[in-house]
Amino acid sequence: MPTLRRTPKPATSAATGKGSKPSKAKTPAGPAKPSRGERAQQIRTAFSLTRKGDPYLVLYLVGAFLVPFVLLLSLGLLISHPVYLGIIGFLAGLVAVVAVFGRRMQKMQYSQVEGQPGAAAAVLQTVRGNWRVTPAVGFTREQDLVHRVLGLPGVVLVGEGSPVRTRGLIATERKKLARFLGDTPVYDVMVGDGEGQIPLKDLQKHLLKLPRNIKPALVNDLDRKLKAMAPALPIPKGPMPTRMPRGRMR
Repeated sequence: MPTLRRTPKPATSAATGKGSKPSKAKTPAGPAKPSRGERAQQIRTAFSLTRKGDPYLVLYLVGAFLVPFVLLLSLGLLISHPVYLGIIGFLAGLVAVVAVFGRRMQKMQYSQVEGQPGAAAAVLQTVRGNWRVTPAVGFTREQDLVHRVLGLPGVVLVGEGSPVRTRGLIATERKKLARFLGDTPVYDVMVGDGEGQIPLKDLQKHLLKLPRNIKPALVNDLDRKLKAMAPALPIPKGPMPTRMPRGRMR
């Protein structure tokens, strides 16, 4: 009688992945968020640096907290709801402390960079919104600078330094832009404390108040055209601030 032979089953191949579940591709991990301890350390560092440049910082913060807290607590005592309005006053005081601290920190930081070549460029590069900043599209040996800003209002040429010399730089840049921009509005702003000039601390606010004249799609198109122009001139020697506070100036 013939004997039956069992045929061996084909071995599962690791290469083909038969008989095993497909492995999921690992997604790259995003940037790690700062922990609570790191955030607390950042706040302590910012407070310490701001206090060195602003000796009255603590008084301002205490006053900012007490004014809304005392007012709401007093109102709560008058209407027989001290706990409810006291809690609201406490929260309002914390919000006021954060707002005042942010303003004092910005003021101190802007005072440190004011007067340095490139201070306006550092401010422009922190403006929120759809803005394209090209620093130092023109300059002189005396470190007068003109920066080009493209946004929804159009093109803004921002000058810093001597008004007499900067006007020539702005006029030269306007001629370069004429064949690229068409009907796009071109504004010019002179940074300074003189008549007709915009103080450095008000530069962002001034830009944000300009009318919206063009659409975002045109901003992208103009940005490509302007990048095709001759590259911006190298920034002259001297300190160029690069670290500025985020957020709107008030």
